[in-house]
Amino acid sequence: MSADVADALFRSPLHERHLALGAKLAAFGGWEMPLEYAGGGVLKEHAAVREAAGVFDVSHLGKSRVRGTGAAAFVNSCLTNDLGRIQPGQAQYTLCCDETGGVVDDLIAYLFADDHVFLIPNAANTAEVVRRLTAAAPAGLTITDEHRDYAVLAVQGPSSAEILGKLGLPTGHDYMSFDLATLGTAELIVCRTGYTGEHGYELVVPWDDATAVWDAIVAAGVRPCGLGARDTLRTEMGYPLHGQDLSLDISPVQARSGWAVGWSKPEFWGREALLTEKTQGPRRLLRGLELTGRGIPRGHMRVYAGEQSIGETTSGTFSPTKKVGIALALIDTAAGIADGDLVEIDIRGRRIEAKVVKPPFVQPSVR
Repeated sequence: MSADVADALFRSPLHERHLALGAKLAAFGGWEMPLEYAGGGVLKEHAAVREAAGVFDVSHLGKSRVRGTGAAAFVNSCLTNDLGRIQPGQAQYTLCCDETGGVVDDLIAYLFADDHVFLIPNAANTAEVVRRLTAAAPAGLTITDEHRDYAVLAVQGPSSAEILGKLGLPTGHDYMSFDLATLGTAELIVCRTGYTGEHGYELVVPWDDATAVWDAIVAAGVRPCGLGARDTLRTEMGYPLHGQDLSLDISPVQARSGWAVGWSKPEFWGREALLTEKTQGPRRLLRGLELTGRGIPRGHMRVYAGEQSIGETTSGTFSPTKKVGIALALIDTAAGIADGDLVEIDIRGRRIEAKVVKPPFVQPSVR
């Protein structure tokens, strides 16, 4: 990365810590973030999360707040999932769609109260989500962009509860719920969420307190992990990445994320288009592919059944857990492909056989 490019990027409050740990940095969503750390690398960091615990700096994720009378009802009328299904103190995965049913962003909504919803969008999409909510908000509601008011640290892995418990943080709450807590002088949100498939927590920390919280977690024996391992972990789970597996051109119906849509709600952005697509059936569906031969698939590789091109990969990587190449791919429904069928991926001019499977590629432990 050139100095000019790096200077144009936002930086986490933990940037100096990443430099001290010998992190390899890269641009992601307008931010300069660690891909991996010296003395670790993606494979060791991935294994730490599957076997013990790792901590990710994901402060590039957005933060926005909706406050005022009817805030929850307003958010519910905009985003796809049904906030009426959860109670204050719970969080919910949801989608922000446009009128065509395309996905502007996928995000987590924290329900504090009927008049208070906290949102965590993706880094590159935060401004657009805030813009759309602001444009639609009735008088009396305030939508604030708090992107650089808070850091987010994700502590993930089977040892995460034990480690955070020793730091005096709450760990016994249910999946997709959150508690407020204090670590030293820092007041933070501890949410039982994550993007790895392992038992874990995401800590929303005031920006100026991030370094002290990070230091306490690392001192407790948790391995720092970069976005490289975060990507291999999420791909093993079949979790979508916005811009690759979900986008303005890839609807939640196509991406098999319809479970995050409140179909019975009378109103949300993109409702009519999505109901039509669901009723008529999508022209393509996101499927899992597991290579039977050697090779590492990446995004935008053609998928074939015989000589017929039937789709394209959206994400692909080497699975450190299964020791095989895995991918997510949009497959034409007209091709009649089913789980268990064999297809081929064109990997740099070579056709490599792959089996169609239903994600996750590894067994999850989040619940």
